[in-house]
Amino acid sequence: MRCTQLTWASRAQGANPLLLCCHCHLCLQLRILSWRVRQWNPPNFCFIWIRIYSTAFSPKRSNWKVNSVEKTAVTMNLLSVEDKEAGYWKKEYIAKQIASVKAALAQVLKPVNPYTGLPVKTKEALRKSGLGWVIILKEKSGKEYMMEHVDLSINDSSVTVVWYGKNWPLLATLSTLDLCGVTPVFMDRSKTPTKNGPRWHSLIAKYNLSNLTASTMFGCDRLIRIFCLNPGLLVGLWKREEELAFVMANLHFHHLVERSTLGSATIPYELPPHSPLLDDNPEYGLHGYQLHVDMHSGGIFYLCGTFRNLFTKKGYIENGYAKLIVISFKNNTEHLPLIGKVGLSWRTDIFDGCIKSCSIMDITLLDEYGKPFWCFSSPVCMRSSPRPSDGPNFLGQTYYVDYMDSEGKVHVQLVWIEETEEYFIVNLVLYLSIAKINHWFGTKY
Repeated sequence: MRCTQLTWASRAQGANPLLLCCHCHLCLQLRILSWRVRQWNPPNFCFIWIRIYSTAFSPKRSNWKVNSVEKTAVTMNLLSVEDKEAGYWKKEYIAKQIASVKAALAQVLKPVNPYTGLPVKTKEALRKSGLGWVIILKEKSGKEYMMEHVDLSINDSSVTVVWYGKNWPLLATLSTLDLCGVTPVFMDRSKTPTKNGPRWHSLIAKYNLSNLTASTMFGCDRLIRIFCLNPGLLVGLWKREEELAFVMANLHFHHLVERSTLGSATIPYELPPHSPLLDDNPEYGLHGYQLHVDMHSGGIFYLCGTFRNLFTKKGYIENGYAKLIVISFKNNTEHLPLIGKVGLSWRTDIFDGCIKSCSIMDITLLDEYGKPFWCFSSPVCMRSSPRPSDGPNFLGQTYYVDYMDSEGKVHVQLVWIEETEEYFIVNLVLYLSIAKINHWFGTKY
């Protein structure tokens, strides 16, 4: 429908005259821009970007505080149009727009929750930045497929992002999967961000799909099999066709906004170097830890626990790890139940289901200063195990959950109580990498 037709139709329906005026002005601007693009030549194109830049970053804008030196610099830049190479103002606008968004996000993320060690306003930062996530599937031939996330759930300390659909490429043709955060380049802080338009890609992780079906299956139900790729990615395959059904990414809040916005399309964001606070305590770095652990899926939490004043000793250091006992076999008062029927929920545009004994585990371990020391969000699965030889004899079947990455390991032992139909955690142990402890605290264990 042409703008004039839309305007008269709206007027006939009794629309607000002010809105009609705004609409007509917008149509006029779009026509002018469209004409300029059709009549494109370097001077005209440059002029468009100068207008965009000067409108967005003029010293007169109320949300920009600039001094006299900056005003002079902006004025001189705008006056020296002829001295700039082709594409200069486009690059300047995009660079300054990204810097503006980064500065705004830094302010939002500054307040930290003293109990979790994580930014208080992570959810607000996600909303304000217009942040989303995409996966880029790359074929061995070099062809790429980019998919927007279909579903997203924000948990207490993590985000679960899901992709599914009917138009997946064949698994046998794929080599890698890139997980990227995406933010709009053209963004007005006073308006809701839109997906239409150019976006900045920030690579979070790259995964190898070449030998996916040859790896150990993580879990299954009657329709799908799931495979886990570190860090935190779950890939679901249809049992019958051995083709992609869904992809699920689990992202911990710690540095999530930075990792999703400050990297590039090919290089992940690099954390700033850590400067250890030195101390002459002979067991510095081995005490004062605080752990928060969640186990959940599909918005249902099976476990949500916080454990304070955790410690280890030099005698517990073995094979490059320091053993941190959170829940002990020997102390019945520490044993905790998992609430509800444990299972990992999944869905596609046609089917949905739940894979028994699997869930998502979120770990947030703080050091004695309340700073995040080790954080992750990852799928985990309970496996049947023999009765522990060094623990008490329980009345039910025993299970275990194991997780491992470069910074540490988690080991959980559970017992199934038939009478109450629930799992009880009877042992929870963290194994912290001595290399990470030495790096973090400046020690030499």
